[in-house]
Amino acid sequence: MVSIGFKRVVVAAGLLIASSLSAFALSIPSAEDQEVLVKTTLMTFNDANLTGNYTVLHAKAAKPFRDQFSPDKFKEIFKGFVDNHVDISRAVAKPLKGNEAKLDDDMLILQGSIDLTSDYHAAYVLKYIQSDGEWKIVGLDVKT
Repeated sequence: MVSIGFKRVVVAAGLLIASSLSAFALSIPSAEDQEVLVKTTLMTFNDANLTGNYTVLHAKAAKPFRDQFSPDKFKEIFKGFVDNHVDISRAVAKPLKGNEAKLDDDMLILQGSIDLTSDYHAAYVLKYIQSDGEWKIVGLDVKT
């Protein structure tokens, strides 16, 4: 009798754990939340490029990204944006174009473009992971 009761407890505990895990399953954010993620990331990136100060971009990134790249390394990587005075601030007022969202191994990938002017656009691939209850950047690829 003890073993049957024990098995029921184990099965019940297993079901409870399984249902708890599914409650925490990641889902793709709404279109509105995706737009907020894309635009806030691009504006933080743009501000860093315009000022040459990458500490805020670094601080807002997920820990694995921060561990891999220092603010000085960001400055080195994105030197072309600084040297060419690239300003993508118009992205805030423009709609996302062809934005695609997918989850890949708990990583949110947002990909698309924004028309900054009639003949100038910014294409992006942004990668995020959940950290401290929010999506934080772990990958940033922007082309103008």
